[in-house]
Amino acid sequence: MDALIEAVREHYSPSNLTARIIGLLADLAPGAQRLTVDQLAPLDQFHTRGLAATSELAGLAGIDGQTEVLDLGSGLGGPARYLAATYGCQVVGVDLSPEFVEAAAYLAQRCGLTDRVTFKLGSALDLPVPDQAFDVVFLQHVAMNISDRDRLYGEARRVLRPGGRLAIYDVVMREGELHYPVPWALDDATSFVLRADATQEALKRSGFEALHWHDDTDNALSWFSAAAAQPAQGPSLATILGSEFPGRAANLARNIREGRAGILSAILKLDPSFDASRANARHE
Repeated sequence: MDALIEAVREHYSPSNLTARIIGLLADLAPGAQRLTVDQLAPLDQFHTRGLAATSELAGLAGIDGQTEVLDLGSGLGGPARYLAATYGCQVVGVDLSPEFVEAAAYLAQRCGLTDRVTFKLGSALDLPVPDQAFDVVFLQHVAMNISDRDRLYGEARRVLRPGGRLAIYDVVMREGELHYPVPWALDDATSFVLRADATQEALKRSGFEALHWHDDTDNALSWFSAAAAQPAQGPSLATILGSEFPGRAANLARNIREGRAGILSAILKLDPSFDASRANARHE
């Protein structure tokens, strides 16, 4: 397991990330000029459909100014900053990559959001946060790198308060094999995409019941088509993550277009009748 975690961390560890971001933002907001979440959206929403997906998921999860959110696998911190700026809520982001955590904290400072957003280095399988600390756990395009779904969803359950929500926006398998490389993996050694029904079963085993379960694949296809027709201007994920990223994103679009992969949007609640002690015993 440690070797797998290290391989995933290495995949998400571009060198000199913060310095490159500072350079790319020089024309957009010179010096210490304040940035907005809208300005950063083209480069810090590291998932299909970008800011639109984050906004929709937040609405479905019922986030407001009193909500405490854990953004699990927070990447460059775009969703965390969006939630804090839009709703005024408190957000903690946890990510496996030191480079992403450093860059996310820098961008939070540039947005004037350090009083509402913090970022921590840690694994989704052993979160560095206490039990029942959050009202909502956000999980966007993270599970594809994690083979132990019971432990992933079990950690989400552990940190949620009674009445809490798990908000998911992830890639799922459909038919056939995936074309690699994709944004989250160079090959199947670090890729663990499940079918939607297998995902739902893993969530049920971990004590979750679905409130909202939606196939967002058609919207994702429309988004990829629009992006191909009108490429982003200025700083974007491609400019941040390097010249290989567009090809990996194109393979994800191809996989979705060919019916090999789909996109799942889901909101889940804790099952009050779930026996957590039995589930925890499986991981001891």
